[in-house]
This record gives sequence, C-alpha cells and structure tokens, in this order.
Amino acid sequence: MDIKDLVNLEQINIKDIPNINEKWIQDYIASEPSVLGLGDLEFKTKEKIQPNAGRLDILLQDSENNLRYEVEIQLGKTDESHIIRTIEYWDIERKRYPQYDHFAVIVAEDITSRFFNIVQLFNGFIPLIAIQMKAYKVNGKIAITFTKILDKIEFGYDDDDEDTQVDKSY
Repeated sequence: MDIKDLVNLEQINIKDIPNINEKWIQDYIASEPSVLGLGDLEFKTKEKIQPNAGRLDILLQDSENNLRYEVEIQLGKTDESHIIRTIEYWDIERKRYPQYDHFAVIVAEDITSRFFNIVQLFNGFIPLIAIQMKAYKVNGKIAITFTKILDKIEFGYDDDDEDTQVDKSY
C-alpha cells in the first residue's frame, strides 16, 4: 500500500454538524439498528412515552432471544440526567414487560472518565451498555461510528463452585 492511498480522517463534533441532531441519530439507528453493534435487532419504537417519566429514545428487540434494549441518546458529553434516565427507562420497561430480559443502553458522543467509572459501578446490578459515537469528515462526507466501550456483565459460575464428590483418601 502506498502512503498516497491513505484517507485523512478529521474528527468533528456531531453537535456542530448542520442538520444532524438527536432526532436524526434516532432515525439513523431506527433504520439500521445493527450500527450499534448489539447484534441483529429489530426496531420497535422511538420516543416511547414512559409513565410518570419522559420519553424513551429508542426501543430495540431481539425477538428470537426475548431481549429488549432501552436506548438513550445524548449528543456531547454524558451527564447525570441521561444516565439516570437510561436506568429509569430500563427499570420501567423491565417491570412492565417481565417476559423479556432488558438492557439499558446509553449512546453518547463522549462518555467521560467520571461517568464511565459511575456506569461501571452499576454494571453487574443493572445490565448496562455504554456506546460512544464519533463523527469523522472523510473526503468531504461524514461518517459516524459507534463503539461499545462498556458491555453488560454476565455472571457465571466459578469452576470451584461445582459440586465434586471426594472420598476419604482425597
């Protein structure tokens, strides 16, 4: 490969791109849920009204495995209100639809180290996924990427926990 074949990526803030806002990002994810890297999911709804709360940005579903993903989107840096909303909407949905396993998903342009540490504390108790989205200018066009930076923790059994039979000689 020749150096002349390389493409220069210029990272840009999504908030600074004309005509791209949170609604546009919602529409993009709704039209192609696989961009989040969570598997083959189907779009269920967006802006779903939550009783005594706000609106869930996006609800995605894996019907084959009875999984639902409550997705909250934020342009810019993560803040307390978006993290709380993400957890609140996940909790409301899991109580209303207990037949599914639910995952809280926060998608933000910048998941700061402070909030990353807080989100990690919840993970293990709340199945929380954090996805960072970035925008790049490439040859005059815009590319948006989604990178999972925190995945749900799935607990298993330690091999030492298995019940093994031993005799007196052991």
